[in-house]
Amino acid sequence: MNLFDLFSSSNSTKQQASKSEAPAHWIKCPSCQSLMYYKEVENQNYVCPKCGYHLRLGVDARIKLLADADTFVEYDANLKPVDPLKFVDKKSYVKRVEEGVKKTGRHSSVISGECDINGIGTQLVVFDFSFMGGSLGSVEGEKIVRAINRAIDKRQGLIIVSASGGARMQESTFSLLQMSKTSAALGRLAAAKLPYISLLTDPTMGGVSASFATLGDIIIAEPGSLIGFAGQRVIKQTIGSDLPEGFQRAEFLLEKGSIDMVVNRNEMKDTLSNLLKMMLGK
Repeated sequence: MNLFDLFSSSNSTKQQASKSEAPAHWIKCPSCQSLMYYKEVENQNYVCPKCGYHLRLGVDARIKLLADADTFVEYDANLKPVDPLKFVDKKSYVKRVEEGVKKTGRHSSVISGECDINGIGTQLVVFDFSFMGGSLGSVEGEKIVRAINRAIDKRQGLIIVSASGGARMQESTFSLLQMSKTSAALGRLAAAKLPYISLLTDPTMGGVSASFATLGDIIIAEPGSLIGFAGQRVIKQTIGSDLPEGFQRAEFLLEKGSIDMVVNRNEMKDTLSNLLKMMLGK
């Protein structure tokens, strides 16, 4: 099982198993085990009203949460991945992409566009974990760079919402190149004195966490988000010792100074707009 399959399996278990144990239209919180009517959870943006546990949020719901109504305009939706290596593992890369398109209706794990956030024009990039585990490939990197270029041209802030298992192994070095490509583009954004806010959600791993996700002027995470490079088992085998409890969770990283803020999802839009106002001098 490869990395994005592993995270997809974990995600499915995390959110769907609790539904199968409860009657239709009811959701069992994976954390506190409370049984809740789905509308109650939906109205709280999929934050458990009992214990505050943050369930994973789909990309459309994420955009609706952050963008002012009817202001989001998507760019570069026509970009499609190619298969330069003719890669095949258990399935061909072409087949995996086709499955991703069928599942999400999109050709990429990144949706990029422009919107207003409490009236502030912003370039917004959101990862879709449903498409191949939110993996980073050539198309995703290109979309991010184009969003950065638009931010520079329009003198706007940039927000990237990460939810990814890491670099897309089916593109090999082409995928890894996106780490440096996006990082270099962010250097141009910084030189233009424009803000970049990185929002880390569950999970943000691998090459994404090792590049643009942790290069934000301000790095924010949702509560309980899994954030890191390699998985806990790999790290434990490598260093040969036990690891602190929850060492790859948002709260631990905040305590150690690796991120700047942990913000409840229901407070996220106002937090982002206030930061943008301050950083843009508005």
